[in-house]
Amino acid sequence: MTMSLEGRTTEVHEPEGLSIWPRSTRAERGGDLSVGGASLTETAERFGTPLYVLDEQEVRDRCRAYRTAFPEADVLYAAKAFLCRGLIHWVREEGLGLDVCSAGELTLAVTSGFPPERIVLHGNAKSPEDLAAAVRLGVGRVVLDSPSEIARLAALVPPGDRQKVLVRVVPGVAAGGHASIRTGTEDQKFGLSIADGSAQHAIARVLGQPRLELVGLHCHIGSQITEVRPYVAAVRRMIGLMSRIKEQHGVELPQLNIGGGHGIAYRPGERSLDVSVLAGRVRAELEEGCGRARLSVPRLTIEPGRAIVGPAGICLYRVLAVKRTGTHTFVAVDGGMSDNPRPALYGVRYAPRLIGRHSTAAPRFVTVVGRHCEAGDVLAQDVPLPEDVHPGDLLAVPVAGAYHLSMASGYNLVGRPPVIAVADGAARTLVRRESLEDISIRDIGV
Repeated sequence: MTMSLEGRTTEVHEPEGLSIWPRSTRAERGGDLSVGGASLTETAERFGTPLYVLDEQEVRDRCRAYRTAFPEADVLYAAKAFLCRGLIHWVREEGLGLDVCSAGELTLAVTSGFPPERIVLHGNAKSPEDLAAAVRLGVGRVVLDSPSEIARLAALVPPGDRQKVLVRVVPGVAAGGHASIRTGTEDQKFGLSIADGSAQHAIARVLGQPRLELVGLHCHIGSQITEVRPYVAAVRRMIGLMSRIKEQHGVELPQLNIGGGHGIAYRPGERSLDVSVLAGRVRAELEEGCGRARLSVPRLTIEPGRAIVGPAGICLYRVLAVKRTGTHTFVAVDGGMSDNPRPALYGVRYAPRLIGRHSTAAPRFVTVVGRHCEAGDVLAQDVPLPEDVHPGDLLAVPVAGAYHLSMASGYNLVGRPPVIAVADGAARTLVRRESLEDISIRDIGV
């Protein structure tokens, strides 16, 4: 099949299958898809658009896959990817802990019944409120990211108590799908450098604080990583630092947190990180490296977020307008950068699909854009959709569960979409749609 793109003839394969969709996805009559046994078309009609659909079983299955691959490790769900009470409940039931970055995420988790001892708080610039909430609510561990946090946290711990902490270290490993999400290298805002001695100095200071208990090291080298090699390199450098800590301070740290950042496929044919391979290689490196350094093997912690919730989410949009200008066709939908800023931030590419009707029209490359007053409000550039796509059509965007609503804004005051869970053929609201009344109630006037 051929398609025209800016005057060029381009070979295009028949519409792809469902490889990047939740495992429960099924093609139905009339061009519809069902996820978790629920029709996406009917779900859109019932709840309106834009709309996020989250496959509960897909989330649970991915949690279980991590527990199977890392049976002796602490697996923490990275709440920054997306968090709501329903998801907190699923994660707890599947035996995972939580990685949070603010008093807001922490409080939501604890008030939803999540055990605080299974929560880790970190972030590069924790506010006094963040640290106070962590101590008050009894989080299991706090990751120290800067020298100023050491004394500040210690001052909050009641006399006679000790707060377990880790020090976030920059291992000098470059990895990640975009420059803005590579966090394991020098000269960026996260962690403390081994190369310039900042990490070693902070470790010595923590060991001198009687109200802090240093239990391990933390590193996070980036996001959307699809290769195992950078993780192995990071583990090797962390073992080296742990060995030096033992030599200099006589302390053998029992924990090592290597973060998350596990990459997933957003379009058919893209690579994703093989979690079972990662587990095997990391375990081997830990055992061999610790053996050479004469260290006990530390308990491992990992923090997957995107890899658990990303592929479980679908975003549904209604087409508002189709505009042909010169060689381009723009398909405008009723959402955009206010509910998904990732294309504008990172140039992420998605694979939207027409659902709800069967089209026999030839495909044409189009650019799917949002409704907001920005030229950069582009959701998917140069993607194939049927030539007869028109206002009222329904588009579904897979792999939409992570860093969409968690990064959403109030731009143009359109309101954030709801989140609907699907399971066993039923759909229920997890997070309701943000209304104009919700927005207006915060504006108290002059």
